[in-house]
Amino acid sequence: MMIMNILFVSIYMFIIGNMIFVFKYKHLMIVLLSLEFIVLSVFFLMLMMFSFIEYDLYFLMVFLVFSVCEGALGLSILVSMIRTHGNDYFQSFNFL
Repeated sequence: MMIMNILFVSIYMFIIGNMIFVFKYKHLMIVLLSLEFIVLSVFFLMLMMFSFIEYDLYFLMVFLVFSVCEGALGLSILVSMIRTHGNDYFQSFNFL
């Protein structure tokens, strides 16, 4: 019963992160934070599932390494965007 509650919390976190990603798309910082929240919920879900089936947890370390690289890449894009355009609005620069 406890594992089901933890799974529901993780799925709820994933849904909330996706809703923030879809509805708050004007600022790059909010989009990056919602992506990190989604990654955190997926990590939490995988941790619970791997612990439940008594699987090796080395894959979670690889997942964390890739999520940290994704966060660093997003932060570097945010910094370069603020240096060139002055803010993090998606509307302030032209993609073409």
